[in-house]
Amino acid sequence: MSDEQLRFEEEEFSSKFNGGTLIRILGLLKPYKGFTIGFLVTVGMVAFLDSTFTYISKLIVDTAIIPGDRQRLFELIGLYGGLFLVFAAAVFSFIFFAGRLGWRVQYDLRRRLFNHIQELSLSYFDKTPVGWLMSRVTSDSERIADLITWGLLDVTWAFMIILSAGFFMATINWQLALVVLLVIPVLLGVAVWFKQRILVSYRESRRFNSQITASYNETINGVRVVKSMSREDKNLEEFDALTKGMYRSSYKAAWWSALFLPVVQLIASFAVGAVAVGGGASVESGGMTIGAIQAFVSYITFMMWPIQDLARVYASMQHAIASAERSFSLLDTPPEIVNREHAVRVESIRGDIEFENVTFYYEENKPVLTDFNLKVNQGEVIALVGATGSGKSTIVNLICRFYEPRKGVIRIGGRDYTELALESIQSKIGVVLQTPHLFGGTIRENIRYGRLDATDAEVEAAAKMAGADEFIRALEHGYDEEVGEGGILLSVGQKQLISLARAVLADPEILVMDEATSSVDTITEDLIQRGMEQLMKGRTSFVIAHRLSTIKRADRILVIDAGRIMEQGTHAELIRQRGHYYDLYTKQFRQEREEAYDLLNAGAKITGEIPAAVVEEAAAESQPEPALDK
Repeated sequence: MSDEQLRFEEEEFSSKFNGGTLIRILGLLKPYKGFTIGFLVTVGMVAFLDSTFTYISKLIVDTAIIPGDRQRLFELIGLYGGLFLVFAAAVFSFIFFAGRLGWRVQYDLRRRLFNHIQELSLSYFDKTPVGWLMSRVTSDSERIADLITWGLLDVTWAFMIILSAGFFMATINWQLALVVLLVIPVLLGVAVWFKQRILVSYRESRRFNSQITASYNETINGVRVVKSMSREDKNLEEFDALTKGMYRSSYKAAWWSALFLPVVQLIASFAVGAVAVGGGASVESGGMTIGAIQAFVSYITFMMWPIQDLARVYASMQHAIASAERSFSLLDTPPEIVNREHAVRVESIRGDIEFENVTFYYEENKPVLTDFNLKVNQGEVIALVGATGSGKSTIVNLICRFYEPRKGVIRIGGRDYTELALESIQSKIGVVLQTPHLFGGTIRENIRYGRLDATDAEVEAAAKMAGADEFIRALEHGYDEEVGEGGILLSVGQKQLISLARAVLADPEILVMDEATSSVDTITEDLIQRGMEQLMKGRTSFVIAHRLSTIKRADRILVIDAGRIMEQGTHAELIRQRGHYYDLYTKQFRQEREEAYDLLNAGAKITGEIPAAVVEEAAAESQPEPALDK
């Protein structure tokens, strides 16, 4: 696990109690004041009625059973039954309110997080793990909702139980009630002391668990490397150290948890003992009844429940607050690329594109482009060639305004593009990536993603133009074929053709092809190439290519190196210059021919002869192109 990933993982285990965050969490209930009030009232009713039942039990013993008053007994049983119906209705109501509040808060928070994530700039995703973001939207929002509902329930119920039990005990015998209430601060202090140790051990165990999960993931995903490098013993040694650490911390947490309950019960037993001794003396003097002593013991037990549960409730609150801090930090993160004040919305961004002294870097003091200058005419097809990290993708990312220049200006149609609304630019740009991404659903739905209001006929027309229609109709369900998660049910080439059809349907004014054919076979490459040529007609296009044979027809080829344009011109002009592009092209051409001849030789060994057409094609490819001499 990298240091950056570990930093994100550790956030869960280092958060302190934050009252401001708790207030902000409770602020999520503001749109649901009616439900919140109903929830608190019904929880209070349940706690009060719970204590009332104990007091009625005291009255049954003292005023009905001991005197033998059958009429009084029936009256109290009737009262008990009537209150129990109210109690049942209150229980149903608070569970209903809790469920409604929990799901509404979770829905609102997830919706806000999802919407905000879509608004964030690409630079945020460059440095934030995907798993971290997914946890914010899923598990963290669930924890926050649980705190607002069941956590609030536990706290409200605990306070109401203690208050109502204290009230009835004071009504019966205020001196003994005072003795019992004096024990509560001691129990709270013990609970907090244990809580701190249990929570520390629990967090340490969770930290080890995260590292163990990461170790599992890395080992399984990299099993080929592990086996080829004979790393099994070393990996087992590292894994053993992690599991031993988790065992020690889990054992410590279990030890403190096991000790906590007996200690609380031991302290509570002193309160029960004081009630037994003091109550017994009062019974002899006529100051208390047997039913009163029974009620006192029950009330002490009632008050022990929330106090015994304090460590769990507080730990849950800590985790929920940590989750809230992470979720709120995400919501509070402003996008780096936003519309400027008075940004203009335009219907079209057709026109020349110009880079003027543009400097850009992802990290301080590590420039990718320095004083970069480029002018692209409307409708021109520009191919970008260069080594990995030379700045090709950065150039197109700046054009798409996924990032903005640190210095300098980019103009579209003669206007600084930061004066234009983001939507006006990005809605007019079509991007076809090296690794195409499809969404779960049908082929038709994925193509329609380019323009949501497109008709079925327009979707199919776009697929035909992109060269995807033939393979789609060959599928069992045609355009209604499911693609699976991420398009897993289709080949890379098929996904790329659908991605191209999506771009065709969007009808962009500027087109970006980022190594769109680098991951497919030559037959599919030819299909994609033809689709690209149809799509690029009349559009300003930028093509990043790994296979140089695919960019021969570009109006201009730019050779990028270390963020600067080393060479530029047509394919024929650059070949005649015999510079960097010439070296790249001839080296790649030679490699392709060697691979072709290897296949031919293999075929000759199997069949005994080489097909004449293949020999002629190979010979023709080996000759210099006539167009290069023009």
